[in-house]
Amino acid sequence: MTPPTDLSYSLTEHVLSNGLRVVINPEHHAPVVAVNLWYGVGSRDETPGRTGLAHLFEHVMFQGSEHVASGEHFDLLQAAGATGNATTWFDRTNYFEAVPTGALDLALWLEADRMGRLLPALTQTNLDTQRDVVKEEKRQRYDNAPYGDTLERLLPLAFPADHPYGHTVIGSMADLDAASLEDAHEFFRCWYSPANAVLTLSGDVDPEGALPLIERYFGPLEAAHHPQRVSPASLLPLSGVPRDTASGAVPAAQLYLQWRTPPRQHPDADAVDLALSILGGSETSRLYRRLVRDADLASTAGAGAVPLAVGNSLSHVFARAREGVALEHLEEVALDEVQRLADQGPTAAELHRAQVQFEREWLTDASRVESRADLLSGLVMLDGDPQRLNTRVTQIAALDASAVQEAARAWLAPQARAVLEYRPATKEATA
Repeated sequence: MTPPTDLSYSLTEHVLSNGLRVVINPEHHAPVVAVNLWYGVGSRDETPGRTGLAHLFEHVMFQGSEHVASGEHFDLLQAAGATGNATTWFDRTNYFEAVPTGALDLALWLEADRMGRLLPALTQTNLDTQRDVVKEEKRQRYDNAPYGDTLERLLPLAFPADHPYGHTVIGSMADLDAASLEDAHEFFRCWYSPANAVLTLSGDVDPEGALPLIERYFGPLEAAHHPQRVSPASLLPLSGVPRDTASGAVPAAQLYLQWRTPPRQHPDADAVDLALSILGGSETSRLYRRLVRDADLASTAGAGAVPLAVGNSLSHVFARAREGVALEHLEEVALDEVQRLADQGPTAAELHRAQVQFEREWLTDASRVESRADLLSGLVMLDGDPQRLNTRVTQIAALDASAVQEAARAWLAPQARAVLEYRPATKEATA
């Protein structure tokens, strides 16, 4: 079997005098440039009583800046044949566009104007409008969706209430209501500056042409000083098997098992990810085969992670019970599979399948300029090394079965789990 080889994407790195980190990845297959901007701020950087501000800014940043009228950001991009959006996570916020080559100036100008000159447009009216949008998003995606509050329930099982990762990215309704205009202005001044950002261009662009444009639009912006980011210390594995129960308008009872696992840069992180893939990463995984196909105990089953940058990540096993199947029995069988991986390790075929699955997903993301630019911004901000784009596949392929077994034994011990049982609400509860 042919081993994977390193990728060979061309990458140029540059740092502006104000601290903005820049990566340029030329690829001239199509006349499109992906513009991707990561800011080093996420929900972990929020203060108690002001959760949700990082995500609120994902919306506010599209409401205009000093030279861009409210609502004009998207209009200008769409008129140029471009698309754009943004996302927020525990560790970062990102903004991105895919633009025709001729619209690169426009995209850079728009991003620079809101990075350096957002506050004149951040009025009480704009804040209130976007606050209402976010609250409606929370109602639709978290409060009124089946299993929508699962993460809100899992996080307190893993982290203390005041932990930086102890609350969801979208925040609470009360905190969103409490955020004042001055809170919003201060949050922007703290975190939105060139020295706290990474700009990646990928696609039909060359460093010789792009760097002068970047200097033109971003170079005049002040570096600004932002607070030292909170870096949570690693917590010990869970003990005592903490449990929670939930009920709601869900189609079937669902079980979640959760572990504290290593953060992104930990030496064991990749091996834990492979262990999760072997346990529940596909319909050929151990949990799916045993719980769904063989024993018909569950309609679906799997495993995955909430990847976090520092301290601890979280790993989960889940299964949705068939009618009449007790969650206690489902938990017993699922734990048996977790323990068996720790005791025996993966087979050669299982390990290869998990590595090939990672390779396929990585190469798929790397093949598209939009997702490749996002990968590069993350590799710079969270790992300090964009060249990992070219080496990740071979790094994963180099892990052997013993590394995966040891990771499962160290980080997925059954006695170090937390448990969430999610059951359909009874008729009396919903009356």
